[in-house]
Amino acid sequence: MMDSGVLLDRRRVLAGVGMLMLAGPSFIERVLARHVIAQEREPLFRISLAQWSLHRTLRAGDLEHLDFPRSSREDFGIEAVEYVNTFFARGADDAYIAELRKRCDDMGVRSLLIMCDSEGALGDPDEEKRSEAVSNHHKWVEAAAALGCHSIRVNAQSRGDFEEQQKLTADGLRRLCEFADPHEINVIVENHWGLSSNAAWVVGVMELVDHPRCGTLPDFGNFDPKVYDRYQGVQEMMAWAKGVSAKSYDFDETSGEETEIDYRRMLKIVLLSGYRGFIGIEYEGRRLSERDGILATKSLLERLREEFSRDEEMR
Repeated sequence: MMDSGVLLDRRRVLAGVGMLMLAGPSFIERVLARHVIAQEREPLFRISLAQWSLHRTLRAGDLEHLDFPRSSREDFGIEAVEYVNTFFARGADDAYIAELRKRCDDMGVRSLLIMCDSEGALGDPDEEKRSEAVSNHHKWVEAAAALGCHSIRVNAQSRGDFEEQQKLTADGLRRLCEFADPHEINVIVENHWGLSSNAAWVVGVMELVDHPRCGTLPDFGNFDPKVYDRYQGVQEMMAWAKGVSAKSYDFDETSGEETEIDYRRMLKIVLLSGYRGFIGIEYEGRRLSERDGILATKSLLERLREEFSRDEEMR
């Protein structure tokens, strides 16, 4: 059955054609061409939901990990998800991953990435521990591939001085990228505290790794404003971005604006970099419930997307 919205829109166009006939065929062609382009134009970005936004709900047992895709679609109207590995009740068990994939497919939900924590420091100064950390991530690369994801997010952790940590982390990342490449999975680094929240350090790591599977996941938060300007940090990381995390904390009840982050400024940085992928909601506030915080973030992203869609500079 044809979607009623599409049918109504098409009827409006056809109803106007008769009136346009007097203007001549070339004019009609231009009008219809513009209509087709407008209908086929891709959105500036799509919205996904990071599982961490529901971490209190999950930890309380009010939502099962396997039900996260259903909740994303039914409760929030979001059709793409980003997981956190620590919520996988049976880890990367093959049957468990297959069941999660089935539930996603049944709900029409797309899996984008797995955020990986507690698997060791990829830049550990101890060679044996660094190799172990790389190996610990292999199962998540395989799980991501089985789920249809494009990436795993890892923590760029090390010890030592600035440059030494860059070299050690780059070594671990490159090894992991070489494993992930045949699986067609990217390995991406988020500004996730430590030196990874220094964008200049992350940029140096990316340059040292120099692998097409290695990239970044710029997060709107996770910068200490006393140490690093968040807007500068995101801008510097965008050249390697394979995802974007829209961190949010609280919202003005009247305007709907995020109170700690200038979303308009941040999204302009993202879009002017040429990025047109998914932007993941990651609500971390406490005043609003997790549900309300997610919906407030989504509403702000949608409103700004519509606003920027009218800006030719963004197109």
